[in-house]
Amino acid sequence: MSGPIARSDFEKVDVRVGVIVDAREFPEARRPAYRLWIDFGPLGVKRSSARITHHYGPADLLGRHVVAVVNFPPRQIGPFVSEVLVLGAYDDGGEVVLLCPERAVAPGARIG
Repeated sequence: MSGPIARSDFEKVDVRVGVIVDAREFPEARRPAYRLWIDFGPLGVKRSSARITHHYGPADLLGRHVVAVVNFPPRQIGPFVSEVLVLGAYDDGGEVVLLCPERAVAPGARIG
């Protein structure tokens, strides 16, 4: 656990709700992962690579609301460019469980 940060530092992180519109296997990834296309409403559709294969299949992800950081620089992962970081919590086995809003909100809604 790290020390406290200033509120102004937290406010620099743009965290938004998106809806997964496509999910595909990512066989070129070093560890099992999916390639995701996520609709962030006014921000458009962004791509992400996510190691979430333990709890989710591609079909389970379609239409799911997720929370992601949208203002990190793009990251090249093999032949795929990941534009956003989808957020999750680690379960007791070290596998990622996706974060999602409790109620429906519009794609692109800001987390704050």
